[in-house]
Amino acid sequence: MDLAFSGISGILIMLFYGIIMLLIGIITFLRNKKVHSSLDEYYLGGRSLGTLVLFFTFFATQYSGNTVIGYSAEAYRVGYANLVTVPFFIMIVLVYLLYAPRLYKLSRKHNIVTPVDWLQLRFRSKAVSMLGAIIMLYALGNFLLEQLIAIGQGVAGLTGGTVPYQVGVIFFITIMIIYGWLGGMRSVAYTDTMQGIALLVGVFMLLIGTILYFGGLPEAGDYIRAYSPENLGVPEGIGLVTWSNFLILVGFGAAVYPNAIQRIFSAKNERALKKSLTQMAWMPFLTAGVVFVIGILAYTAFPDLSVAESEQVVGMMASVIANENIIFYVAMILLFGGIIAAIVSTADSVLLTFSSIISKDLYGRYINPEASDNKKIMVGKVLGVVAVAFLLVIAWNPPATLYQVFVLKLEILVQVAPAIILGLYWKRSHAKSVFTGMLAGTLLAAFFTFTGLKPLGIFSGIWGLMLNLVVYTVGSFIFGTVSSTESAQDMLEENKVPSAQPVK
Repeated sequence: MDLAFSGISGILIMLFYGIIMLLIGIITFLRNKKVHSSLDEYYLGGRSLGTLVLFFTFFATQYSGNTVIGYSAEAYRVGYANLVTVPFFIMIVLVYLLYAPRLYKLSRKHNIVTPVDWLQLRFRSKAVSMLGAIIMLYALGNFLLEQLIAIGQGVAGLTGGTVPYQVGVIFFITIMIIYGWLGGMRSVAYTDTMQGIALLVGVFMLLIGTILYFGGLPEAGDYIRAYSPENLGVPEGIGLVTWSNFLILVGFGAAVYPNAIQRIFSAKNERALKKSLTQMAWMPFLTAGVVFVIGILAYTAFPDLSVAESEQVVGMMASVIANENIIFYVAMILLFGGIIAAIVSTADSVLLTFSSIISKDLYGRYINPEASDNKKIMVGKVLGVVAVAFLLVIAWNPPATLYQVFVLKLEILVQVAPAIILGLYWKRSHAKSVFTGMLAGTLLAAFFTFTGLKPLGIFSGIWGLMLNLVVYTVGSFIFGTVSSTESAQDMLEENKVPSAQPVK
């Protein structure tokens, strides 16, 4: 048996995961037919997600199927330097713990549904809210486009090319839209749980098979020492600069993904939120760490792969392991099905949050404030599908020029981190300074990215973030006063309408 010709097996597992996702959506709808009656129900699952489901939906947001494929390939290419991916993910959890509990309390007290709701509540500024919404929608659209492309490539790989790239995209996107329409956040969270379990089991089975049939780390280390000794070293000079500023970029940028923030709002209570985040602290070791080890072990299995070939190293290892016995064959088929399901689950959460910002923050706040929740939800659904259709046109034949757009995602998104996080703690935060800093940081990051400039080896997003913070803090010190804006602590302690200096 060989995964390379497992077209029928791939199609069956693809159909299996697709049917499970549809059933989750149907069951969720039948158990809660009021899901479309309120924004809380549809977009936040009624703010009732317990520790286990909340943990897996955070897990699905942070770890996609691309983590397994892409990070293993990177570890194969650069060696032990790629171990830095573990602290990247730890940094994300630390940033969550920095701001999530306080933001959760505010979301319950003030009925916050989207991250833009928080910006509006805190700064009472249309300019800050609109700019924040634009940045978040850009990042979400970018992220969704990546997932659409990954779904097509994953299906084509799983079925050995039997199912073409475009057919795979259409199949899973149609299923995703259906179960998302039926059950909202509950459907998304439950499918996240399914794919999270499948991905974890599959990855550990791949690790076990790799060790059994290719040897462990000592053998891989001996091979690297003999043939690629440069991959045993640690970064120096400019490499350390890249490590440190990428740590900040990923840690703060990924922690303020709008779909991740909505999971904070969806928690049943603060205890469930803290427990799920505490459990997430182990996952960098059990996911990124395991994936790193798999990439290192691939040295002894497939030496001297080119860069393009190394991108397929997980599939190559899984194919060899699957040939050994029926247990590993089934496990590897399930792994690749789980990888595709993981990508779909990432895409569905992105689409749900994308729709919520359109329906709640743009349509509901500025276009038709009198609209019912049901109508807002319907507008979000329809415009979400329109956005997916537009992105599908791009994903159908993705141009190479999209690379810079992909790179720009975190570089731009991290510019909302100061407003979201500092706004929770700093009473002097001044709305005009927040807006100006966010805009200046965004423009600088975009300019550096598209011109290819990287002064001192520092990423464009970090340059933008530094400018953002300088403008924000200096402007707030000069123009802000403790009384000019109601702090997050005030909002928690008092039942009064927040007031901040508006930006017209």
